[in-house]
Amino acid sequence: MLVPVMKKPLTKSNTILIKGGVVLTINPSEDIFPAGYVLIEDDTIKSIGTITEAPPDGTVDKVIDARDGLIMPGLINTHTHAAMACLRGLADDLPLETWLNDYIFPVEAHYVNPEFVYQGTRLAGIEMIRSGTTCFADGYFFEAEAARAVSQLGLRAILGQGILDFPTPDVPNPDFNLKNGKNYLERFPASPLIAPTLFCHSAYACKPETLQEARKVCNDHGIPLLIHLAETEAEIMKMMSRYGVSPVKHLLTLGVLDGETIAAHCLWISPEELFVLKAKKVRVAHCPESNMKLASGVAPVPDFLKFGIPVGLGTDGCASNNNLDLLSEMDTAAKIHKLARKDPSLMDAKTVVKMATIGGAEVLGLYDKIGSLELRKKADIIILDWKQPHLTPVYNYYSHLVYSASGHDVRTVMVDGTVIMHNQQILTVNEKEVISEVEKIGEEIKKGRLNNLR
Repeated sequence: MLVPVMKKPLTKSNTILIKGGVVLTINPSEDIFPAGYVLIEDDTIKSIGTITEAPPDGTVDKVIDARDGLIMPGLINTHTHAAMACLRGLADDLPLETWLNDYIFPVEAHYVNPEFVYQGTRLAGIEMIRSGTTCFADGYFFEAEAARAVSQLGLRAILGQGILDFPTPDVPNPDFNLKNGKNYLERFPASPLIAPTLFCHSAYACKPETLQEARKVCNDHGIPLLIHLAETEAEIMKMMSRYGVSPVKHLLTLGVLDGETIAAHCLWISPEELFVLKAKKVRVAHCPESNMKLASGVAPVPDFLKFGIPVGLGTDGCASNNNLDLLSEMDTAAKIHKLARKDPSLMDAKTVVKMATIGGAEVLGLYDKIGSLELRKKADIIILDWKQPHLTPVYNYYSHLVYSASGHDVRTVMVDGTVIMHNQQILTVNEKEVISEVEKIGEEIKKGRLNNLR
């Protein structure tokens, strides 16, 4: 176990020294310190190296003894719908179109409200913290409530207000969807950890003019546009029938790709469209477990990486995964492409770990702040309990992270220099209270619409 040595409770302070564990930096030199340290001053990494170079314990405010642990950058979830933690297990084993139209959308219309989003996001945040995620990108309804939850949790996030061209829980009249999005951006309080943006559900769920206006709004604010793109074969067929072109070509023609775009899924991409994504600097959120569960297909991630298209890992929402464990997602991401292309050398462990850390930071536009342990970067750090049967012996740290570790191995989580979980104890919110509140929401859904859906 990781035993803390501290003079005061673990909250934000001027200096924190993490020492004694293996330090996996994910920096450009790929430095690994078998017995190392990280010194944090306020919210920033001040120094890093071997333990023999560490400052004396008495010169810092707090010390975390990470012996038998692995110290690494926090994981970055580039695509999820956090509040859908309330819908985990609601409708499984279905294709995406049926799952969305016959189950998820009807239940959301009836039950999603500000409290649903607030409590669901808190529950999702606890799950993400417990499995080592320190930053995530979200898209859903009532995102101001998601922001309230994330602020309490102490996580870093990009939160996209959902925009669709049909009635939604927070915008019953879709004529006002963009006005609602603009109000969300304009009223969002300044935060060092949380950034607001817009999330257009998809090219098929938003009219051309909605997509274009959302693009303009995001460009005016200097923020990325979040969107689902080319997720299923049915989506391709629908777009071909409606507009005569694929989703990628549709967005290209509309000028929607002319700006920062974070596209989730991107399974059904033609070889020609690889050049489009590269030229337009589109960044991709890869969600292999959700794609597998919904039988949507396999994204051409090896091709994206070969073309230099930034790719990060995402879990999607709990209703289609059904967990938010990025360590589990890494294992799937490494294996699915080997199987699909019958090549065991594809998506090696180091590549996948980078996708979950520095690659995710690049996708979210945070490359200069997080994703690796480097001087002057923000102190978003996790410690895994490494001295365990399933992690012994160690020949390759990247291999163990991808193929052997799980979220249950995470012991300590720090975001922006603040410890938000230590020895698996969440320090920012009352976990039992959050679980109780979401259980109440689940009971209401069981009593009502869910009985009609089964």
